[in-house]
Amino acid sequence: MSIYDFEVARTNGDKYSLSEYKGKAILIVNTASECGFTPQFEGLEKLYQEYKDKGFVVLGFPCNQFGNQEPGDSNEAYQNCKLNYGVTFPMHEKIKVNGPEQHPLYDYLTTAKKGILNGKIKWNFTKFLINKDGDVVNRYSPQKSPDQLRNDIEELL
Repeated sequence: MSIYDFEVARTNGDKYSLSEYKGKAILIVNTASECGFTPQFEGLEKLYQEYKDKGFVVLGFPCNQFGNQEPGDSNEAYQNCKLNYGVTFPMHEKIKVNGPEQHPLYDYLTTAKKGILNGKIKWNFTKFLINKDGDVVNRYSPQKSPDQLRNDIEELL
């Protein structure tokens, strides 16, 4: 099993396979529009713009499991990050990243890289870096700013 075996849905509900990103480095982030870490959207977009032509993509997955910080639907979440932070990287349907309704992608990610809570996502803006072969190579806490990931991303490109 690899990252490419998973299907996800865009904010409009259209499903697609992550195999679309074969050969790219991927940063997967669970996001929220009303979180103290929400300004990280700016840094994520900056990384995306800087490296997208070199084979890098950021994938955002809105989640409302932490402090009710993503109360709207998937489209509202997308519009918020687009209007307030200029996000152009792919955003997706709201998902659950923990618990019995955890999205299969996040089950895979949290099994591959456990973190301090033995796999559970601690908060919004937890980040997973995937190499061009589809392997999960690193997990970053919400406190790690996008800019602090730059060297790791460049190593993969």
